Amino acid sequence: MAKYLMLKHYRGAPAAVNNIPMDQWTPEEISAHMRYMNEFAARLEQTGEFVDAQALAPEGTFVRYDGEGRPPVTDGPFAETKDLIAGWMVIDVEGYERAVELAGELSAAPGAAGKPIHEWLELRPFLNERPSVTE
Repeated sequence: MAKYLMLKHYRGAPAAVNNIPMDQWTPEEISAHMRYMNEFAARLEQTGEFVDAQALAPEGTFVRYDGEGRPPVTDGPFAETKDLIAGWMVIDVEGYERAVELAGELSAAPGAAGKPIHEWLELRPFLNERPSVTE
């Protein structure tokens, strides 16, 4: 089995075919989209391929270590990041071909007017081994 991260983007990926922002959808369109996402995840839970999925709020803050005994430095949110990632789903599948198949299916979630979004999803494999340090 191989784990993959499917990233949903607000911006930064090529434009979706049905490229109407969610804040312009009707409540019924949003409900249909969320129902599709939940049913997709439930089906993958039944096959043992679902690991996790989360939607992200548009707010965010960057945090950085600023030295021993000093409080962390915060800044942001930076629009280029909060607008970039809308959410993710982690899957654990037999291989790359199955991951591509599922990402394509997730891309068809309904959007405005109930039509499939045909959004681009970023598909990234998890590292199989942790990097090691040699001296």
